[in-house]
Amino acid sequence: MLEDKRIGLVQMEARVGETRSNLNAIIRCAEKASKQGIELLCFPESALHGYSPADSSEIGDSLDSPRLKELKECARDFNLILLVGMVEQIGKGQNPYLSHLILFPDQENAVYRKVHLGRSEQNYFTPGSQFPVFMGKGVCFAVGICWDWHFPEMAAIYSLKGAELLFAPHASPVVAGDRKEIWKRYLGTRAYDNSTYLGACNLIGPNNRGKVFSGGALAFGPKGEILAESFHTPEDDYTEEILIADLSATKINALRSAERVSMKQTFFLADRRKELYGELLELEIPK
Repeated sequence: MLEDKRIGLVQMEARVGETRSNLNAIIRCAEKASKQGIELLCFPESALHGYSPADSSEIGDSLDSPRLKELKECARDFNLILLVGMVEQIGKGQNPYLSHLILFPDQENAVYRKVHLGRSEQNYFTPGSQFPVFMGKGVCFAVGICWDWHFPEMAAIYSLKGAELLFAPHASPVVAGDRKEIWKRYLGTRAYDNSTYLGACNLIGPNNRGKVFSGGALAFGPKGEILAESFHTPEDDYTEEILIADLSATKINALRSAERVSMKQTFFLADRRKELYGELLELEIPK
């Protein structure tokens, strides 16, 4: 990370079948973010189309749709990198991807496709198969969507590829439990073990299909410390909200430096013994 960064993490309502309204909310947030000095703005999983696996074949957009062109114009107009969750349609007779679109103001769009599908998603979506990292606004960053972050190998791969900042957009419903306490159990560990910043955000409120999402936004530092947080109950307010997190370049540059001299500056992955990890690929859960 070459310089300090200000990121924004959005919690918002996204209703299935109301894509125009969801898109308007995304544009409103982008305008607000541009006035607050935010450079990268992350929205929750499937923020554009709403989250409902059973409706996935009826909603969504291809990557060349007019709506996505409108989002591209938004990124340019407000000079922001927008990270927007969507259902990506890929062709007749094929299940769509659960994707996160990366819209740059000054370069071509990119996309991350959810690799680890939850069991309730596997009959409705196609899993992704790549772990891309992106560079923009002077920072190397990557995305994992919700269930992805329960697989620690993913964060390690991203960090080893140079990612300094990880985004964790979610669509986690109220029934899943206390979002803050759940995130604290493992997302801080992903940041700490891999010496990265990590920002998480979630849908909030009803989806028009019987689910209610719990909201929440949380940013961790590269030592697993909480930098910023915002948690409401869905009953409080469904209005979109941006959590601002300021990320120090000095802190992560010290961890990534070859001149590390103390335990406080340990980059754990630098001491891994990859020659011993081959069996990880072969082991199965005991039966």
